Amino acid sequence: MKIGAVEVRGVVTYGEVSEGKLRPFELDGKAVSSLWCLIEAGGKVAVSAGPGLDLAHHPLLPPVAPLRKNVFCVGKNYVDHSREFAKSGFDNTTKLDLPDFPIIFTKAPSTLSAPGQAINIDTDETGSVDYEGELGVVIGRRCKRASRADAMSYVYGYTIVNDLTSRELQRRHGQWFIGKNLDGFCPVGPWVVTADEFGDLAEVRLTTRVNGEERQSARLKDMIFDVPDLIRTISTYVTLEPGDLIATGTPVGVGIGFTPPRYLKPGDTVSVSIDRIGELVNEIA
Repeated sequence: MKIGAVEVRGVVTYGEVSEGKLRPFELDGKAVSSLWCLIEAGGKVAVSAGPGLDLAHHPLLPPVAPLRKNVFCVGKNYVDHSREFAKSGFDNTTKLDLPDFPIIFTKAPSTLSAPGQAINIDTDETGSVDYEGELGVVIGRRCKRASRADAMSYVYGYTIVNDLTSRELQRRHGQWFIGKNLDGFCPVGPWVVTADEFGDLAEVRLTTRVNGEERQSARLKDMIFDVPDLIRTISTYVTLEPGDLIATGTPVGVGIGFTPPRYLKPGDTVSVSIDRIGELVNEIA
């Protein structure tokens, strides 16, 4: 099932997405207004019997909002990107090409942007905004100290994330939070595909294009730390809740990997696609 969110008369409404329409979910006769509420309600949720809402007239919202906590993000999680980043001069975390343990940081809920939303980058005075296409993993039930063997049972579904980053702010502040947390710097969408319809992750391909030019292309099995590793690691120290989002890291091909770096500028269009999910497209403003 594809699950999306739109706004109807000022109210966030979640529903099943199919053939260009969203059929709202209802709980006790009311619209379901958050993903975590939908997940926790389980079988109590019904799909509206109406014709559905035309997505041409109801633009999609981020399919994970509102979040209960920050987005959990992973740095340097593909071999070639890890080496690319280590050589870029922007890496303040470690001198190692490949990390021994997952590098976890967060993005605040205020970074969320919708599919199709124009991303304003003028708050970055350094002009060094970069793209990072990633798989997003949505947690489906409370998770504390998950074992690797059980980790996938906590996954509700998958989406697409673009972990936008100001590289100069990232380097200037000696850590990743400021450079990655400018308002709107985490487009997510276009929807969540439930795990029961997604299947095995290994051969799924992630591709990022800027103005139609392919910049990133990798299979998800190329991650250094796979989804079970990430869930096990994070849940060992932080309790994960239904609706929490993990952005699993980006492959080689980001803007800082070029000489000179190829940063985003107003008028650019960034498209991140993942097999079995779809395409997340945002224009840079």
